[in-house]
Amino acid sequence: MDNYDEILESARKVIKIEAEAVATLATRLDENFAKAVMMILECSGRVVVSGIGKSGLICQKMVATMASTGTPAIFLHPAEGVHGDLGMLMKGDLVIAVSNSGETEELTRILPIIKRLGLPLIAMAGSPTSTLGRAGDVFLDISIKEEACPLQLAPTASTTATLAMGDALAVALLLKRGFREEDFALYHPGGALGKRLLLRVEDLMHVGEDMPKVKVNTQLKDALYEISSKKLGITGIVDEQGALLGVFTDGDLRRKIEQGIEVLHKPISEIMSGKPKRILRTNLAAKALQRMEEHKITSLFVFESEEDQVPIGIIHLHDLLKACLLYTSDAADEVVPV
Repeated sequence: MDNYDEILESARKVIKIEAEAVATLATRLDENFAKAVMMILECSGRVVVSGIGKSGLICQKMVATMASTGTPAIFLHPAEGVHGDLGMLMKGDLVIAVSNSGETEELTRILPIIKRLGLPLIAMAGSPTSTLGRAGDVFLDISIKEEACPLQLAPTASTTATLAMGDALAVALLLKRGFREEDFALYHPGGALGKRLLLRVEDLMHVGEDMPKVKVNTQLKDALYEISSKKLGITGIVDEQGALLGVFTDGDLRRKIEQGIEVLHKPISEIMSGKPKRILRTNLAAKALQRMEEHKITSLFVFESEEDQVPIGIIHLHDLLKACLLYTSDAADEVVPV
């Protein structure tokens, strides 16, 4: 147990040191940060981020975040740069060079070339008087009090601070660009995230003969056949014009029977649930899931517009599950009235 306590204490110390580094970073943000954001927004080319070692890995993450949030960005390895990769630099590009010490040899060797090409340079370093700090058109201070590494050798707090600064730039940029969830989806078509952001209700809904519905004067015993045959645990109740008046579910039936209410020969209009929840055809499927979870239901009738009263389809929780959209499980585990 003593060994556990020692391990946990060392881990907590690391997290506290790194948290302090990020918190201090926030207090140092000034007009230089705003200038850096405006420089990037005015850039007609790409943001080229360069660093080596652990800083280089953080640079690659910065590039990935910027590229996915509306800021074209690429990574330039400074060691490869001096062996030909500087050729990827183009007129209109902007460079972000990252080095905690500001004296990393591979990085400082490419600074004169960047200047010769006339490209704007944002220096992200721990000292404004370092070689990198002096070379930048704008200096972003990522200095730290101490590394979390007890030997003060392995980059820990310094890389965390750099990562936070990169994220701050990316988020400030996406806000200034008016970047929307729909824009984000265009760059993330794959995986569960892509499905959540791109898949729409119309892609999953049941239509035509597969949509359960009965007329308002239908008796319950006949409505139960519709519920059973369509296998969604629900039927809509519509008037002569096809407008949706209410719904009835197998959960409704179970509750009526438990209450001792004789319902089999009653018109469905007498026992249906009115004011059913609805969703639009063009809404994201994720919104349908959110609405189901919010109201503890498993089905939504689909409409073309808010004004329409005639449903064009229905979407069920199982459809979202099959589409791998069920990333939370708060929805009801049984069919309940909508």
